[in-house]
Amino acid sequence: MKNWKIILAILTANVVMMSAGYTMLIPFLPMYLMNELGVSLDAVKMWNGAIFSITFLIGGIMAPIWGKMADTKGKKMMAMRAGTGLAISYFLGGMVTSPEQMFGVRVIQGFAAGLWSVCLAIATSLVPIDKLGVSLGILQAGLTCGNVIGPLIGGSLASLFGMRSSFFVAGSLLTLITLIFFFYIPEPPRVEIKKQQEKKTEQLLKRPKIREVLLYAAVAQMVILLIQPILSLYVSEINHGEGNLIFLSGFVFSLVGIASAITAPSWGRFGQRHGFYRSLCLAALTAGIMNFIVALPNTMTLFCIANFTYGLCCAGIQPSLSAVLASNTDADQRGRAFGFMFSAQQFGSMVGPLLGGTIATYFPLKSLFFVAGVMLLAISGTVYLRHKKRA
Repeated sequence: MKNWKIILAILTANVVMMSAGYTMLIPFLPMYLMNELGVSLDAVKMWNGAIFSITFLIGGIMAPIWGKMADTKGKKMMAMRAGTGLAISYFLGGMVTSPEQMFGVRVIQGFAAGLWSVCLAIATSLVPIDKLGVSLGILQAGLTCGNVIGPLIGGSLASLFGMRSSFFVAGSLLTLITLIFFFYIPEPPRVEIKKQQEKKTEQLLKRPKIREVLLYAAVAQMVILLIQPILSLYVSEINHGEGNLIFLSGFVFSLVGIASAITAPSWGRFGQRHGFYRSLCLAALTAGIMNFIVALPNTMTLFCIANFTYGLCCAGIQPSLSAVLASNTDADQRGRAFGFMFSAQQFGSMVGPLLGGTIATYFPLKSLFFVAGVMLLAISGTVYLRHKKRA
């Protein structure tokens, strides 16, 4: 068995490549549909919405199934399944010639999804329990780093070699990830599942703490997808339609990622020392307050500063949720538990853009930040009251 620090480093590198492969494609999907697949400007919103959402729908349905198989058949095998499926879908995405074919590719991606959740399941099974917080914080930082560099790589590749090249590079990254899992990541020790443990696993969703974590995960993901789709429109509104809006939007998006990457490990250490419920409560509280502040600036500079500060705060939410989930499940149940959490996040990712689009249709764009702030404050208040009650 390799040293857990080496395993964590390898997993983090895989997570960086995984998230970079995803984000070098998704931000440019509307342009890919118009420039490469011949979709008209009038139809691109419909196709983009359908192609974007179908992966979340299928991924959310399949996640508990893959999670159960990770516990019974092996987490390493499920990681290789997801990596192989995603690699194939990316290669196919670079070869499609119609939006219908692209829709089919995104269906395949939905069935292949789950690499992030199985990485969390492997990490929580192999790292020492007293290092759980900082380890999950490091993984979250890796995910965020990939989210930052992905659009930069994708934009550069598209400018130099055409948009299809990004799909082939992403497919190559996922192929490399799969090979790394095969050769360098050990299968976590499997606990023999007895009848009593099987019954206990079947009742996983009946536990109040587990249900609460899944709800918080869904709402937190909803908050992210509530704002992301309209960010470029809001940047254009603040900047009065002037300047390189694509660059400015990418810069603003990267600011949150950079800030999150900086503070995610620190949030993990805070949770390890003071309790993960407390870190979740504090992160959701400060991020909620910052959402209100982000909506106030009328200049690009102040908006960027507020957005960066928001990133510093929200970085603690995901590691805290993962740590709480891992702390309340046995090692032989974590594949299933993180599968459920991934499923909850997928459904949050579906609802977020729909809710955001509806609100933005009838109210000013900045109202979305206030809605997001209220949702995060609701998480913080609920966590505080529930945890205080149990204490």
